[in-house]
Amino acid sequence: MDIILKSAIIVDPGNKSYHLKKRDIHIKNGTIEKIASKIDANGKTRALKYRNLHVSPGWIDSSVSFGEPGFEDRETIKNGLSTAAKSGFTAVVLNPNTYPVPDSSGDIVFLKNAAKVSATSLYPLGSLTMKQEGSDLAELYDMRNSGAVGFYDFKSPIANANLLKIALLYAQNSGGLVHSFPMDTAVAAKGMVNEGEVSTALGLKGIPVLAETIQVARDLFILEYTGGKLHIPTISCEGSVKLIAAAKKKGLDVSCSVALHNLFFDDDVLHEFDSAFKVMPPIRTKNDSKALLKGIKDGTIDFVTSDHAPKTLEEKHVEFDNAASGTVGLESAFGVLNSLLDTNSAIQLLTKGRERFGIPPISIAQGSTADLSLFDPDYKYTFSEEHINSSSKNSMFLGQELKGQVYGIIAKNKQIS
Repeated sequence: MDIILKSAIIVDPGNKSYHLKKRDIHIKNGTIEKIASKIDANGKTRALKYRNLHVSPGWIDSSVSFGEPGFEDRETIKNGLSTAAKSGFTAVVLNPNTYPVPDSSGDIVFLKNAAKVSATSLYPLGSLTMKQEGSDLAELYDMRNSGAVGFYDFKSPIANANLLKIALLYAQNSGGLVHSFPMDTAVAAKGMVNEGEVSTALGLKGIPVLAETIQVARDLFILEYTGGKLHIPTISCEGSVKLIAAAKKKGLDVSCSVALHNLFFDDDVLHEFDSAFKVMPPIRTKNDSKALLKGIKDGTIDFVTSDHAPKTLEEKHVEFDNAASGTVGLESAFGVLNSLLDTNSAIQLLTKGRERFGIPPISIAQGSTADLSLFDPDYKYTFSEEHINSSSKNSMFLGQELKGQVYGIIAKNKQIS
């Protein structure tokens, strides 16, 4: 690779030298050779020009599902990472949402090997318990040594409080990040949408916010007792924001994330019984969406995620009650977030999170490895199926007006557009 990005506006809020300055960027053999007001292309050097080009450090998504192994009809690792790259992500944290689930070091090695040739880096999560059955801890230490960046029984709450206690204690030996999905299944019962006026009017079984907050409160009490590192993925309600804010004030080592669809939509969208809007945790009220957005702005919520979850036609194009939960979200992620927040804030969130997962940070500087996301923050468009690169097409953002076009990435000495 020997290219020059021409007239690129660098968006890197933590970088006083280049933030919001228009520069040419010379990249050779995967390294940023030079950053200057003007760099002329010589010899084999290619000049790349894009309309209103903006460049930032590469984005990371902390909650992505593909399918391989076991659910390749939903998505393969190869195409999933290609989709992530075209969506602007140079790194993804992969959920253990496969069959069989990754609960041994060999499983983690398989996932990492499958991603070696892709420009987007894959950081796998290992299962917290064997077969994600919630009974016995999986091989946490061995998986950590093989490259697992955390441990998670995907969307499966840890019902046994003592098991979470032991996991938090044990994982401290390797610095592993324990995930706990915020849902009490006894309270949630057979619910599938937010419990409230909309669920009552539609006759759909609801999940009260209590099912989430009671689990979050329990987990935080256990964390206070044990120490360690806890991550609470995809919170969905105001009560969880308040509980986590209070825990952080106490000095607990807890982080959390929110799915972009829980920021963008509220449960009024359920009136059409469109299974595209069936997700877990469910989309909740306008007040919850506002509280989540406020939690992002004040730093209570650490990360946003697409919570990308491909599902097949057979899993989604059925009655709402029988449909699988999940939406694809990588392709729409930047447009959604950039529509909700100013571009600087959006980029700060998209580039945040590597340290929490033990992933080395990146920067835009001469001599640094080129790990860049390329985009136009001002482009407005209607999201449609032609924008979806995933094998599955189950997006709840179809027909939505979004702001922000992604040109691709430069990473691992590759350019993907």
